[in-house]
Amino acid sequence: MRLKTSLLAAALIAASATATVTATVTAQSTAPAPAAKSQAAQMADMMAEMKARGEYVKAHYDKQEYDVAMRDGVKLHTVVYSPKDAGSGKTYPMLMQRTPYSAGPYGDKYKNTLGQTADYEKDGFIFVFQDVRGRFMSEGEYVNMRPVGGKVDETTDTWDTVDWLVKNIHGNNGKVGQWGISYPGFYTAIGAINTHPALVAVSPQAPIGNWFLGDDMHRNGAFVLNMAYGFFNGGFGYPHPKPTPEQPKGVDFGTPDGYDYYLKLGALSNAPKRFVQPIAFWDDIVAHPNYDSFWQARDLPSKMSNVKAAVLFVGGWFDTEDLYGPLHLYKAVEEKNPGIHNSIIIGPWTHGGWLRGTGRSVGDAEFGRDTALDYRPVEYAFFKHWLKGGPDPDLPEAWVFETGSNQWQRFDSWPPKNVTPRTIYFQPGNGLKFDAKPTIASGFGEYISDPAHPVPYTTEIINRWSRDYIAADQRFASSRPDVITYTSEPLAADTTLAGPIKVKLWVSTSGTDSDFIVKLIDVNPDKMPGYSDDDRKAGKPDRGGQQTMVRGEPMRARFRNSFEKPEPFVPNQPTAVNYTLNDVFHTFKAGHRIMVQVQSTWFPFIDRNPQKFVPNIYEAKDSDFIKATQRVYQDAAHPTAIEVGVLQQ
Repeated sequence: MRLKTSLLAAALIAASATATVTATVTAQSTAPAPAAKSQAAQMADMMAEMKARGEYVKAHYDKQEYDVAMRDGVKLHTVVYSPKDAGSGKTYPMLMQRTPYSAGPYGDKYKNTLGQTADYEKDGFIFVFQDVRGRFMSEGEYVNMRPVGGKVDETTDTWDTVDWLVKNIHGNNGKVGQWGISYPGFYTAIGAINTHPALVAVSPQAPIGNWFLGDDMHRNGAFVLNMAYGFFNGGFGYPHPKPTPEQPKGVDFGTPDGYDYYLKLGALSNAPKRFVQPIAFWDDIVAHPNYDSFWQARDLPSKMSNVKAAVLFVGGWFDTEDLYGPLHLYKAVEEKNPGIHNSIIIGPWTHGGWLRGTGRSVGDAEFGRDTALDYRPVEYAFFKHWLKGGPDPDLPEAWVFETGSNQWQRFDSWPPKNVTPRTIYFQPGNGLKFDAKPTIASGFGEYISDPAHPVPYTTEIINRWSRDYIAADQRFASSRPDVITYTSEPLAADTTLAGPIKVKLWVSTSGTDSDFIVKLIDVNPDKMPGYSDDDRKAGKPDRGGQQTMVRGEPMRARFRNSFEKPEPFVPNQPTAVNYTLNDVFHTFKAGHRIMVQVQSTWFPFIDRNPQKFVPNIYEAKDSDFIKATQRVYQDAAHPTAIEVGVLQQ
């Protein structure tokens, strides 16, 4: 159910201005949203803030570096910033981040920022940064997403570090919090397993949950080409044989055009020829093309037991890297650890966007308010409450932003309880209708998928990872002959979808293997109400007819029956392909239309499927790639549909 605004709520945005904040989460702040600043103005503000914070840190904090021995003798490099008066009659809690991305700068240089916002630094915490084993200045061997279990793992390293900190760092109050975004979010989540008694509050933000099913490197078994290639060949995949403050230099693309670069790369088996040096984890990916024990051991949600700390998960609806992680880890902690504090916040943000920028827009989606500024005092109040005895921030179970209607909502569960299951069926003639199963005896739409001319995932000329494609106008794709589009009539009333989207495809291919990408899209009216000539003269874009992607996910359809045991298609035989898109919380406004696009390439976000079944798809050769005719069925025997949850108002 939707929860009423707490009577304890104060002005949420004003909360970030003082170290004595009493922040509570409101259903939607009543403070008027300030006018959006230009990108140049935002950058100038950020630089000025960074300079001021750096000066404050140097004036008020002392820095020490330690090599902390783990139970197997490996020493992890740990950098500690303590308030200058720590221990002089004052004690402070510790706020820790364990990272593979460097705890530096090292030596006599200081970080410009220590906390997530300036409030943390001014209020006073002991800030701890640690290089995980095998990275930068820490000893040991680095293992990507090191599995839980064995003599040492990330849970034991966290325990040993926390135990050492509370016993050895002068002026601490015996309480530790941990946080991190992305990979540091993974280390935060995994560190909460078998929680050390002093670790009382953790906030895994965009944490990695599973690198085969839903985060970063694969999506439903489909390989995320430009993320994985750019990440590992960008330097992260190269070894650190001994402690070093330096990151190895990565690949030089030699062009800003990633689409062209990866197309010329050809089959994935050609990739190692472009590596600066061998990449061990790339070899692991190639050696484990299916969801075998290698990947299953790295499924973090299944390991989230014996969590004692208060937990605050954070994610972004438009996070193109790690939305699967916070959703599934939150659910796992909820199920496996009854009675603890466990909340989730999801806003309309890209990866880490809640602590970067204002959160006013992503791509072609606009939210009408600075959503990141709404969030920051709430996170601060969470840590202040658990680590320093501050006021209860009154966090609901789920505090989530409703895109489309652009408002914050509170729920006592996620997904919400008051949703009604509905089925949206694909119709002959490229229509979509709620609960109207097609009755014709035979019907399908078709397109030719050509790996030599794949559908781009973004119109940006970019060789790195695009953050904005997830909320981009999809008219560039719907105009292509290799993308099939289904659209509803204009909606008579606002329709809010909440929770996961279940895809129920009936498809065939003339080949023996295929990918299918399904995109859920909000289509604006052709003429947007209220848009005027004055808006046009002011440079405000005309959003009439815009096709804004709400959610899109690929499925490597060889895994349609099992991620462990891939199966070829029987050519031209109608086949069920079912999978689930990550959750949404989106209102399609009255007059808008719901659109679904289906395609078989999404490049170079997803590597190209050869469309000929090769047992190990990563070993496919250039000669294996073929065109294929793809059909999407919409008839009585093969009713393609998506299953959604419609929120009851």
